[in-house]
Amino acid sequence: MNHADLVALIEQGVGERGGRWADLGAGEGAFTLALADLLGPEAHITAIDKDARALQSIEGRFEIRVADFTGPLDLQDLDGVVMANSLHYVRDKQPVLEAVHRMLRPGGRLIIVEYGADRGNPWVPYPFTYARWETMAARAGFKGTRLLKTVPSRWLGSMYSAVSEA
Repeated sequence: MNHADLVALIEQGVGERGGRWADLGAGEGAFTLALADLLGPEAHITAIDKDARALQSIEGRFEIRVADFTGPLDLQDLDGVVMANSLHYVRDKQPVLEAVHRMLRPGGRLIIVEYGADRGNPWVPYPFTYARWETMAARAGFKGTRLLKTVPSRWLGSMYSAVSEA
């Protein structure tokens, strides 16, 4: 996927420009850059990944933190969080989702991008369909969950994006 495809996957979930956002599991920052285009230069974006080398590609443009997003992050009152192709690496998603919910201000948004499958492979071990996402999001206290976009993928059939509110 190119940059325009990434922007299109998340744009309907972003809402207003500006604000304080985090990209959890940012990797080399492909979705961080898409988010920045949608939020504009007045936004503050924190990109978090446990791979310091991956984050080097966006160093200087965003606040970066080398950390595992499944642990404490000391983030609060965020307007939004993006988790694009990162939550499928976590077997027990509930504690992570509850922690993300606490990071968000009331009405803050969690945007996920995920493969549309409930069975994974060695590279994508724990994906989840949108139907499963609705249940997981509600269990973690999110509301207003809605599907944003679905696109074909040569890996596991499809990808989708969704947004949920704290």
